[in-house]
Amino acid sequence: MKQTLSILVLFLFIVALVLNQVLPADAAKKAVKKKGVNQEFLDDITTKVDNLTKKIYEKELYTPNDANQLIGLKLQLDEQMDILSEASFAPLYFKIGNIYRLRGQEKEAISCYQTILENFSETAYGPKARDILTEMGVEIRVPVEDSEEDSLSDEEF
Repeated sequence: MKQTLSILVLFLFIVALVLNQVLPADAAKKAVKKKGVNQEFLDDITTKVDNLTKKIYEKELYTPNDANQLIGLKLQLDEQMDILSEASFAPLYFKIGNIYRLRGQEKEAISCYQTILENFSETAYGPKARDILTEMGVEIRVPVEDSEEDSLSDEEF
């Protein structure tokens, strides 16, 4: 009986440790959702994207390190989008899309512009992204809202 009780106490202790490790991360995500996006993050990523954009327009040598930095910035932005979708991300996706497009990486550019249409179509970047995708010959996919689907299905009958 004592051995079973000891094992149970040990098991509960381990579960408590695991939960202690998991819950702070969840609490941090909830805090970010409540407060919005960290302005320091936005300023940092905006500065880095602007520097890469300048390199493109100034026709400077674009190094492998710059390419890695661009990939890292896109991943950071995507990670933030998983936590909270905020309109302040639209210009960043647009600039990153432009960099990819100007470097001939159409697939990555299309992904950025499509993200704008899917998440930020109401911003000034929505029409710009749509125009660029049209120029690139891309079929534009815009998600249909539930209320629109209902009205369409009612019209069919």
